[in-house]
Amino acid sequence: MDIKANIESIRERAAQALSGTGMTIDDITIIAVTKTINAEMIQKAVDLGITDIGENRVQELTKKFGVVNGDVRWHMIGSLQRNKVKHIIDKTALIHSLDSLRLAVEINKQAANINRIMPVLVQVNIGKEATKSGIYPEGINELIDGLTGFDNIKVLGLMAIPPNIPDKEQVRPFFAEMRNIFERLQKQRYPNIEMRYLSMGMTHDFEIALQEGANIIRIGTGLFGTRKKEER
Repeated sequence: MDIKANIESIRERAAQALSGTGMTIDDITIIAVTKTINAEMIQKAVDLGITDIGENRVQELTKKFGVVNGDVRWHMIGSLQRNKVKHIIDKTALIHSLDSLRLAVEINKQAANINRIMPVLVQVNIGKEATKSGIYPEGINELIDGLTGFDNIKVLGLMAIPPNIPDKEQVRPFFAEMRNIFERLQKQRYPNIEMRYLSMGMTHDFEIALQEGANIIRIGTGLFGTRKKEER
């Protein structure tokens, strides 16, 4: 596995996708998704310049957190159960998967316990898929309204995983809708809400996501190769 070549390829593809958007590669964050990837492999990526690591599972994040060395920012990108928040509240630079006030209450409580303001993204279920977490688009304003009152949470943007459609162009409308929601919330200027990050796009569709306004992309297979089915 030539991780160096993979990193260079992703960066080149991203730069090309950003051409004409007014953004450059320096304006985006590439998160290496490390679900099932061992610490040794992650360390190789970090040594090659990867600074942002995304984990889907709390158990994996806590296991790898103290093993991988370097100036690394850990992201919780998977669904987060309330009883697991306490395990990652002091380790995570950004939680991408806030989707309810009940979860917000727990994040706020645990962040207050360590005197921290926890940066979060609101996860949007843009395709309204029953198998995915996230707030439906029509419920975003109500959730955002509720989040303005938490002293130890800072909402910094939105995250979405659109439907997995083989024809990438058919995914574009979902990304475009996310950009529209993001820009609308920016204009509404909620207190304690800063629409800074739009996290969307993975290995198979990140170029379209970037063209539609993403400034955080989450890349797993493109960096580390296809995961084995038994490692799910």
